[in-house]
Amino acid sequence: MEKQPQEVVLVGAGIMSATLSILLKKINPAIKISVFEKLDKIGFESSDAFNNAGTGHSAFCELNYTPIDKNGVVNIDKAINIAKQFETSKEFWSYLVENNYVSSPEKFLRPTPHMSFVWGDDDVNFLKKRYEKLSQHPLFKEMEYSEDFNKIKEWSPLIVEGRDAAAEKVAATHMNLGTDVNFGELTRQIFKGLLDKNEITLETEHEVKDLTRLNNGKWAIKVKDLKSGNNKSVNADFVFIGAGGGAILSLQKSGIPEAKKFGGFPVGGQWLICQNEEVIKKHHAKVYGKAKLGAPPMSVPHLDTRVIDGKQSLLFGPFATFSTKFLKYGSNCDLFKSVNLGNVGFLMNCGINNMDLTKYLVEQVMLSKAQKIEELKEYYPEAKIEDWFEQTAGQRVQVIENQNGKGILKFGTEIVTSQDGSISALLGASPGASTSVSAMLDLLGQCFPKSMNDWNPLIKQMIPSHGEDLTNAELVDASRARTTKVLKILD
Repeated sequence: MEKQPQEVVLVGAGIMSATLSILLKKINPAIKISVFEKLDKIGFESSDAFNNAGTGHSAFCELNYTPIDKNGVVNIDKAINIAKQFETSKEFWSYLVENNYVSSPEKFLRPTPHMSFVWGDDDVNFLKKRYEKLSQHPLFKEMEYSEDFNKIKEWSPLIVEGRDAAAEKVAATHMNLGTDVNFGELTRQIFKGLLDKNEITLETEHEVKDLTRLNNGKWAIKVKDLKSGNNKSVNADFVFIGAGGGAILSLQKSGIPEAKKFGGFPVGGQWLICQNEEVIKKHHAKVYGKAKLGAPPMSVPHLDTRVIDGKQSLLFGPFATFSTKFLKYGSNCDLFKSVNLGNVGFLMNCGINNMDLTKYLVEQVMLSKAQKIEELKEYYPEAKIEDWFEQTAGQRVQVIENQNGKGILKFGTEIVTSQDGSISALLGASPGASTSVSAMLDLLGQCFPKSMNDWNPLIKQMIPSHGEDLTNAELVDASRARTTKVLKILD
């Protein structure tokens, strides 16, 4: 039997650390968990509302999860996997509500239909093929498809107003089960529940400066109190680095061989935001389109209904921006600190082999507000520049992995774990927060594989579908009947 952790340190107070904290406490109530957050607020970096797309990523509308090959075949495997993961998240969140870890689900999750919208013969044919395959699966059986202007207008008036129905071919899919999620609010509610039950300790304005492996197998974590300037050392059997874009730098400090395989390149985001009530009332959906050639998945354009702190807005974007910071509230030196003799070769190789992405980023950075409005008009033809303002979104780090000397872009969420399972880090972005529960379950499986047989019954108490196949229609219906009621997903 492997040694189970008694003392755990979590770096970063975001949605991943919040999720892992409860999972660990439920499988081992005696465990001691310490969370250190650099900022003075919880969930304020990557998880916070404007720094996150806010889409409950369930593959209902995200077209990049269903690629089409050169033979015209649409692959839905990734979409099904992500949809399963989001159902897992909803089951876990329902458990949190039922057990008083979160008190107000309506403050972090709101029912918001998910739509895909395309135009032109090729993209309409693609969307129809996508619908025909997805709608046969129990997770997507409620999906609707239409090429009719009036039907699409019924779903979302803004995206068809001003279009010529006779001259332009359009198509859309619609899923009423979609959600808008404020992951910052969810994170804060989870940590409040944990703190109220005295199940963890959490210190804000505390920065992890270094990680050192001791001879006894424990980790010594050097932590700086940013308020007083004092340093302290905390020992742990297990360390999780959930520091958003800053995870790469912390992982490199650990010195584990696995860290040498990864590097990163920062990609920022910017929204166009509308708070004109006359415009907002015509749109209640998250409408996703197709990414432009060379665009990373995090930059798939979408026109979203968002409710943040009780105020409704429309967001369009994100547009890519560039900064050498790995975190929105990070240092301009982050990128340079991450480059070393061990990774500079494959990082340069990645840049050379991905000139389309480089070209895309340069073009995005050069866009004026007026040019961004022109891109918005592809989704909302009657958009007026005076109704919209620009706001910086989150900062993400595009993960690059060394594969035989070549730098390979990793579009997704990556878990990097030491060989002995004593330290693990989460890298990457989309689908990120939406699949946090599945990501943390995967992490437990990687770090403590021999313990999972004992833990699975406890996990199943929190997540009833755990260990079962969510392709089963009856299981999907039972899961959604519970989560829809508990989380108040449908209007």
